[in-house]
Formats: sequence, structure tokens, C-alpha cells
Amino acid sequence: MTHQTKTPGTGASRLPKKKDHPAGKCLLSRRKFLLASGVTTATVMVTINSGKAATEVPAMVATYPRKKIAKLSALKADEPVGFEYPDEGAFAQSMLVKLGTEAGGGIGPQRDVVAFNYFCTHQGGDLSGTYKGDTKSLGACPLHLSTYDLTRHGILISGQAYQSLPQVLLELDGDDIYAVGVFGLIFGRYDNLQG
Repeated sequence: MTHQTKTPGTGASRLPKKKDHPAGKCLLSRRKFLLASGVTTATVMVTINSGKAATEVPAMVATYPRKKIAKLSALKADEPVGFEYPDEGAFAQSMLVKLGTEAGGGIGPQRDVVAFNYFCTHQGGDLSGTYKGDTKSLGACPLHLSTYDLTRHGILISGQAYQSLPQVLLELDGDDIYAVGVFGLIFGRYDNLQG
């Protein structure tokens, strides 16, 4: 959609020129656009919900077990250690690895120890055995070749997946490493603790 202006005295329409704007600047900054979009979205949401009576809906909160999975001193760079988390159910197999380079969500002195679920978020392909130390990645998935960057919270590098790999949240207590939660949804579960 283009904005047209009337030429004074002629009634003819023309496209606006740079000189029509003060100092040749855009009239709407990115910040103002995003703020206006947010207000519009909030207004639409309120309007949609305003006609319904308020009802109580119980919130579902997942309580994750705190599970000891390894000792920091026993880890060797680029040698994944397998474990199951958050339970021993379907798609719970995960891996812990010392990357040797700082990573998002990493723990330890170099913030390089991370853990991820072993199943591709696209169609649940098993990624065990696909860790590559030279690229600090997991994959390619045997189904559709999705590959994930473990230094950046398991973000997708390439392939068919549209979600990052679920990252197991870690806690360090002395030399003991504990799994304490999962960031992202494990494939095949509507809740990380329920199948």
C-alpha cells in the first residue's frame, strides 16, 4: 500500500517525496511501529476476551526432579555422557558434554558443560552418536538431516526442524552436576514429564 498526497490547487495525486518529510526522515521509527503493534494486539486480545465470563482454570506446573548425572572432574572434552532425564519414560535419553568452549546455559569454570535431549524436534529421530566435537553440534538427524548448535542453546543449524533441541538445565554443587529442568519441549510429549 503506498501513500499518495494531493498536489495543492490541482487535485492530482502524487507519491510523497523526501522533501515532504522533515529532514527527509521516516515518520515512524521501528520502536514506534513495534509499540503500536503491541498496543493493537493487546486491544484485539482484550476485545476478543471481553465477551466471556471469567472462569477459573487450574494451572499445570511441571515439577522437575533434581537428579545427579555426573561429576565435573570426570568429564573429558568432546566425550558425551548419556543419561535419562526428566524420568525414564519415552524420549528421555539425553547427553552431557564438556564442549571446551563457552556455551549458552553452560556450567563449570569455563561455562562449557551443557546437556541436551537426544531426540530431534522434527520427527523424533535419534541423535545419539551424532555429536561432532569440531563443530560443537549434534546431528545430522537420520530422518531429515536436522543439525543443532550446542554452543547456542541447541538452535537449529540446518534441516527440517523448526524448534531448538531441548536443553537440560544444569546445576553445579561442588563437583556434582545435577539436571534440574528442561528448556524446550521433548519430542513425543505434551509436557516434558508426561507422555
